[in-house]
Amino acid sequence: MTLQLGDTVPDFRAETTMGPIRFHDWIEGSWAVLFSHPKNFTPVCTTELGDVARLKPEFDRRGVKVIGLSVDELARHSDWEDDIEETQGQRVNFPLIADFDRKVASLYGMIHPNASDTMTVRSVFVIGPDKKLKLSLTYPASTGRNFDEILRTIDSLQLTAGHSVATPSNWQPGGDVIIVPSLSDEAAKEKFPNGWKTLKPYLRVVPQPKT
Repeated sequence: MTLQLGDTVPDFRAETTMGPIRFHDWIEGSWAVLFSHPKNFTPVCTTELGDVARLKPEFDRRGVKVIGLSVDELARHSDWEDDIEETQGQRVNFPLIADFDRKVASLYGMIHPNASDTMTVRSVFVIGPDKKLKLSLTYPASTGRNFDEILRTIDSLQLTAGHSVATPSNWQPGGDVIIVPSLSDEAAKEKFPNGWKTLKPYLRVVPQPKT
């Protein structure tokens, strides 16, 4: 299955380190990040899980639930979490799916035969409260993910959802944003009564709305 942006993500039941879940029920109207790992006790993944645990307050502040996935049995996750705490100085504080039968990996297209017939690639799925896919990223096994960048993309997605703005190249939170082309000048006057700077009719720049 190939997931496209805007698709409703597949529902599934799974065992996790924090108990069984049904994914759509677990989202419960929140934003969510699902990210996969090729297998337990891999070096790059160990650093990533520690980093996400450290950043969890930032995800919480944005109303985003995070959940990891690895194609190992649940009993092995606990030992791996011990290693993560020992080496990264942070205990994993979010659920980790035990996808030993690769059911979820198959549903979400996480196994790429050209990379490996059995292990998942390093995938990231950002999912909106409507359970639709907002962003997906795929990394090779050798490259650790930049979760600060993933937080930045969530900030952008949430601004678009709440304020009808897009973010320009290299945007950082607090920087100017762009009024989406689908919003007419008349409608934009209601949303942005202080006005905006028109560089071109299709390029209207405005200070970032308060979140």
